[in-house]
Amino acid sequence: MAFIKRIFLFLVTNIAIVVVLTTVVSVFGIDTAYLTPNGLNLQALAIFSLIIGMTASIISLFMSKISAKWIMKVQVIKDPRGGREAELVQMVKNLATQAKVGMPEVGIYPSAEINAFATGWNRNNSLVAVSEGLLNAMNKDQLEGVLAHEMAHVKNGDMVTMVLLQGVINAFVIFAAKVAAYAVSRAMGRDPDEVGGFIYYGISILFEIFFGILASTIVLAFSRWREFGADYGGAQLSSKKKMIAALEFLQSHHQVDNRHKSFATMKMSGDRGFTKLFSSHPPLEKRIMALQAAPIA
Repeated sequence: MAFIKRIFLFLVTNIAIVVVLTTVVSVFGIDTAYLTPNGLNLQALAIFSLIIGMTASIISLFMSKISAKWIMKVQVIKDPRGGREAELVQMVKNLATQAKVGMPEVGIYPSAEINAFATGWNRNNSLVAVSEGLLNAMNKDQLEGVLAHEMAHVKNGDMVTMVLLQGVINAFVIFAAKVAAYAVSRAMGRDPDEVGGFIYYGISILFEIFFGILASTIVLAFSRWREFGADYGGAQLSSKKKMIAALEFLQSHHQVDNRHKSFATMKMSGDRGFTKLFSSHPPLEKRIMALQAAPIA
């Protein structure tokens, strides 16, 4: 589960919902308007794709907290038992007050890895969760730096912005998948008025998954860009010193195997060729350098 974090959880959920929605509307014949005896009605297909694409993205956003709690097995802290739990909740409370957002749910999930994430459908209804490994390994200043980074994501409304971007991307994915499926069906010798059966929809779903994975590189590029903003915002909510201390701690624990694996929400990165396209976070070295150069106290 090391790779299932905020951005990847959202992407996987989104692709699954796109497939489910397009399958459902196909079963009920709702999408037949763009399939005509003379071929595809591209205008009708574009409208259909945009509606389904935005709907899937919005549903993914509203499911983000629920799915994160379920998949990551997050235990929300309702009554802190003192010690680090109380410290964690108080830090989040202070940062939420400073960021002028609603108090998020605060949780801990079972993992030895150094990991944390924030998610939620708006700034006043979010979840901030940390791994047991992070909570046990980091000192107070480093922990505050991590939490400030996550609260900056909440304050900046990064999830909502991502949803708008993902909705548009979904529309292009669905549109391209339907056009490609139509072309394949015709290449298989089917007449235009015969296109629309089980084979067509099966091919369409495969293309949706394929194009969805490719298109996720755009969302991941956006995520990498927003990480610099969250670092900067975290430094403003806490301090540059604490933010850099958190990143340097992560850097010291960052180990990459021969397949260039990387982990933890704040350090999910890659800087080599193909790996870089599917990285949600820029290299820690670049993030530290950017913060050191930032005009923040």
